[in-house]
Amino acid sequence: MGTAAYPLEDPITMMKRAGPAAGQVITKCSKSGVIALAYDDGPYQYTQKLVDTLNAGGAKGTFFVTGTLYGCIYNQKSALKNAYDSGHQIASHSWTHPSNFGSLSASELTSQMTKLETALVNIIGKKPTYMRPPYLATGGSVLSTMKNLGYRVITDDIDAGDWNNKTPQQSEQLFTQAGAGGNGHIPLMHEVYASTVNTLTPWLINWAKSNNLKIVTVAECLGDPDGAYASGTGSSQTSC
Repeated sequence: MGTAAYPLEDPITMMKRAGPAAGQVITKCSKSGVIALAYDDGPYQYTQKLVDTLNAGGAKGTFFVTGTLYGCIYNQKSALKNAYDSGHQIASHSWTHPSNFGSLSASELTSQMTKLETALVNIIGKKPTYMRPPYLATGGSVLSTMKNLGYRVITDDIDAGDWNNKTPQQSEQLFTQAGAGGNGHIPLMHEVYASTVNTLTPWLINWAKSNNLKIVTVAECLGDPDGAYASGTGSSQTSC
C-alpha cells in the first residue's frame, strides 16, 4: 500500500483545530485579555438595537437564541441575519426553552436542538455548534445528548442577574468585583430586557475598553474562531 502524500498533523494541532470538546461544561474563556458578551432568550424586538450597539462599539456578541420563547424566530429573521453578517455568533438556546430541560429524554432534547438547527439553516445558512442550556441545566441526559449532537456547552462565570430584577448598576458592580484579570468572562445576560441592551451593554463596552479587554465571540474566546457553525439541512419552513 502506498503512503499518504500529505503529512499527518500531530494530535495537539488536531485538537486545537477541533475546538473545545463537545458535551463538556465551559464556564469562561480559555485565554486572558478578552470578554465574551453572551445574550440569551432572543431573538426579540431589541435584537437589531443590540446588533447596532455592539457594531458601533467594535464589539462582537454571542446570541443564544430560541425558536419560540419571545415570539417566532422567523419574525426576527432580518435582525438575526444582520447579527450573523456582522460577525456576531449565533448559538442555540433550544427551540422552546423548556423549564424541565434537565429532565427531558435524549430524544426530546434532540428534538429541541434539531428544530432550532433547521430554522437557523433556513435563516443564516448554517447550524450552530455552541449552545447554552435553558436555566443552565446540565443534568440528566443533557451533556451526553449534546456530546452526541456535537454541541459545546456554555454556561457562565458571571450572572448579570437581569432576569432577577437586578438593575444595570447592580449588574455593573458584579463585573467590577469580578475584575478584568485571569481568563475572560462569559457572562449570563438576556437580550430581552431593554435595560440590558440600552444601559448595561454600552457600559460593558466602555468597561472592556478601559480594562484593555477585547470583546469577542464565545467561540473566539475559546480559541475556536472558525468553529462556531457546521453545515446543516434546512427546509421550506418560514413560520413556527
